[in-house]
Amino acid sequence: MSRLPRPLELGLFRVLQESLTNIHRHSKSSRAEVSLKYESDTIVLRVKDYGKGMALDSLRSFQTKGTNLGVGLTGMRERVRELSGNLDIQSGPSGTLIVITLPLNTSRSQSPNNADD
Repeated sequence: MSRLPRPLELGLFRVLQESLTNIHRHSKSSRAEVSLKYESDTIVLRVKDYGKGMALDSLRSFQTKGTNLGVGLTGMRERVRELSGNLDIQSGPSGTLIVITLPLNTSRSQSPNNADD
């Protein structure tokens, strides 16, 4: 397997970093599950915790109206959007699942000038 384009690697790392930070700060979960899979022409990052979940009204507002649930989630959403990807958040009383889907074959994701540290 070859390496991903640098902007995708960096984007996935930053989203994972923020997800784990949110789990530590907010969910009170003692564990997290992380998976990264190639699925045809996309790459999918899944981060699951078993914490208290997010307030559903705030989550719905974030998903439908784009109102901010927090700086971290807003940053994740913007980073994924810049990479032409999709951010899906599912949450309930038994935890939260974040799924990031990014295309592997876009000119945006392969341009080395789009990386930001």
